[in-house]
Amino acid sequence: MTDYSVLLVFLSTCLFVSATPGMCMTLALTMGLSIGLKRTFWMMWGELVGVGIVSVASVVGVATLMLQYPQVFAVLKYVGGAYLAYLGVQMWLSRGKMAIPEKMEDSRIASPTELATQGFVTAISNPKGWAFMVSLLPPFISTDAPMAPQLATLVSILLIVEFFCLVLYASGGRTLRHFLMQGDNVRLLNRIAGTLMIGVGAWLAFF
Repeated sequence: MTDYSVLLVFLSTCLFVSATPGMCMTLALTMGLSIGLKRTFWMMWGELVGVGIVSVASVVGVATLMLQYPQVFAVLKYVGGAYLAYLGVQMWLSRGKMAIPEKMEDSRIASPTELATQGFVTAISNPKGWAFMVSLLPPFISTDAPMAPQLATLVSILLIVEFFCLVLYASGGRTLRHFLMQGDNVRLLNRIAGTLMIGVGAWLAFF
């Protein structure tokens, strides 16, 4: 198993990286703002599954191959970015399943599967996420010990830290949501969340 001193360094690195505002954390903030913390958990599960797949693939070498052929990402990241931007426009216009309805009878709620898929696609279609995992995980794997238990330990730590940070960001969105709802500023709330979502889509597609 991995040495405890190595685990401590890895934990510190994960905390620093995950806590830094990024595409997935901005998405968590946006969804906490638009749909609340409880329903944002569905997006988090999908995002964590995607991060887990990227983490394991980066160690076994799949990520290296994919990074050598960036066209593998092209369609997925542009389609994913366009979809997020579309959701953002719908939210900005107070329409669609992600927007807060001005009248409750107009509510159309996104399903748990849709939310989880959104988180999953965002995680696996980010080339920078793959590049980061390629550089982060392999140095912490010792060739003198079995890979499977080491990888399981490191990925578990990474996912726990990622989940903790996602909850913090989504909670911040929920707090802002409650603040704005007190003034009945539903349209403003949708426009803030929609602008953030459009930003995440552009981030995914072009950066």
